[in-house]
Amino acid sequence: MKSGADTFIDIIDEATDGAQNGTIGSGSHIGIVSFAGTASADTQLITSVSGLKAAVNALTDGGSTNHADAFEKAVELFNPASANDKVIVMFTDGKTTAGPSPSPVAAAARAAGITIYCIGLIGSNGIDISVLNDWATEPDDSHVAVTPDDAELEALFADLAADISKSGATNVVIDEMINPDFIITGIIPPDKGTAAAVNDTSLQWKIPKLGVSGNEGASLEFYIRHIGTDSGTKEVNKSIVYSDSEGNVVTFPSPSVKVECGTVVTPESCPAPVSFSIDGCKDFAVIDLGDVYLESQGRIIELNVTLKNVCPNKRVALAVILSEADCRGAEHQRGMKTFTIPAHNYPSCRDVLVKCIKFVLPEDSYMPCGMDSSMCGVRSLKARVIAHNIDTDYHCCGTVTIN
Repeated sequence: MKSGADTFIDIIDEATDGAQNGTIGSGSHIGIVSFAGTASADTQLITSVSGLKAAVNALTDGGSTNHADAFEKAVELFNPASANDKVIVMFTDGKTTAGPSPSPVAAAARAAGITIYCIGLIGSNGIDISVLNDWATEPDDSHVAVTPDDAELEALFADLAADISKSGATNVVIDEMINPDFIITGIIPPDKGTAAAVNDTSLQWKIPKLGVSGNEGASLEFYIRHIGTDSGTKEVNKSIVYSDSEGNVVTFPSPSVKVECGTVVTPESCPAPVSFSIDGCKDFAVIDLGDVYLESQGRIIELNVTLKNVCPNKRVALAVILSEADCRGAEHQRGMKTFTIPAHNYPSCRDVLVKCIKFVLPEDSYMPCGMDSSMCGVRSLKARVIAHNIDTDYHCCGTVTIN
């Protein structure tokens, strides 16, 4: 067992930093707990290969077998706040002969996220394989092994070390796409690797290696701008695809932002509909829709305009002037509309979207160039917008007499 444990430590040493240099790398640590009638921590979680091997080689056989205390002492070595994977490898050559039942202790460790491997080395008293299966993490066939000799034990340790050691990630590629309500306006150079925008809504982040020589993370910040038309709390990411050469699986956070759109004013209401129904199996009906004015004869132009930085408690006078250019470039007036935009009471200046400013272009005002006088002819229009505050804190100066 000592020879196999030494091999296990050497393999972890090489797997975590690429070389057997006497130090466990990548933020990994190993601790040694021995047990007989009671258990004791022969080392804390350390990175010194020589210190670990010294603790292994100082072990002696004898005494009872208290598996429950062994599990408890092993669990106590872990820092609950650590994000590292936590693994216990239990080596035993006998049945429980001291202390309480180990099953509840092992179950509590598994529930806390600790992975348990059980290695049974058959001794003079035999071994109960069923309890090893009970203590270990499922599936049993990959977390429990019973081996009869040193050679097989060393081979088992080699497979186990390769399985639980983490060598970090290389050739990391992260493809991120944001939701269409946003566009990417800037990317801050990341602390690891390089990142670039693919288009307005996606970026790619590449990292050559991460966590290979030590326990490390990486972060990327980028700026987005909301281009949607509705308010509310919105998820930023549409998808994130991660890949690396080691096949690691990564879970990313899901950030969201609270969007509050500017005030929307619709100064002109749409025409009120006339409701009617047709009863039974009638295939013909005469409906009187009432009086309809000719204001909508011809084409209808509907304009939207955003008033920028309208301060609170100030009404705005808005005028929209529409003209049409003929084929010679001469302009002909087609109408002007003026509105009073009501004041808002938000605490700061904000944009106000004025929607649905409608103009009617009668067909008899159309001056085509050539013979094209159809409804579908091209009409060249120009719109001018004038806006100013109505309310102001300006006061006329009073008469001042100077002697």
